[in-house]
Amino acid sequence: MIGLPTFPDLASLASVVRTCERCGLHKGRTNAVPGEGSPTARVVFIGEGPGFHEDRLGRPFVGQAGQLLDELIQGIDMRRADVFIANVLKCRPPNNRDPLPDEAEACRPYLDQQLELINPDLIVLLGRHALNAFFPDARISRARGVARRQHGRVYLPVYHPAAALRQLRLRDILSQDFQMIPKLLADATEVEPDPPPPPDTQQLSFFG
Repeated sequence: MIGLPTFPDLASLASVVRTCERCGLHKGRTNAVPGEGSPTARVVFIGEGPGFHEDRLGRPFVGQAGQLLDELIQGIDMRRADVFIANVLKCRPPNNRDPLPDEAEACRPYLDQQLELINPDLIVLLGRHALNAFFPDARISRARGVARRQHGRVYLPVYHPAAALRQLRLRDILSQDFQMIPKLLADATEVEPDPPPPPDTQQLSFFG
């Protein structure tokens, strides 16, 4: 696959994303969703991919899951404008199906460059697809709420907000995990080691 140029800023990267044809998803999209937020954000939230509302508006997390995400961010005395929100995929897959490996591979250079340009103190991984993009063998049910370091970056896996909408018992867990964010920002060195590989368990797929 042809590589990408090095982008000088997030705006130029977003401009290219909006006309991207690196995989077949561009054929069915209404709008690509590059991501949005502060270019100097200390926290980057990464979800799975755009859903119906995101595809229509070209913005991440604007549906019900996005409303919950906004509430969770406000609950730790932050604003949406203070953070950056992106997805593993920049275009909506048909019927919100799981990302295919070649689609995730095509989008990955955009996400990597966004992280390089922002250089956040913390990356919050929303759901299993975001988790597995960085930790392929991890399981969200075991990894959630455990901060970990990889290649000099600190990650916090949590359940996807859509999971908390469909399974109300997860909402308190998600809210508790969000309370870790201020502490991790206060001292990004306080992260636990990677947990051992967990047993195989069934996982859910959600879109933001």
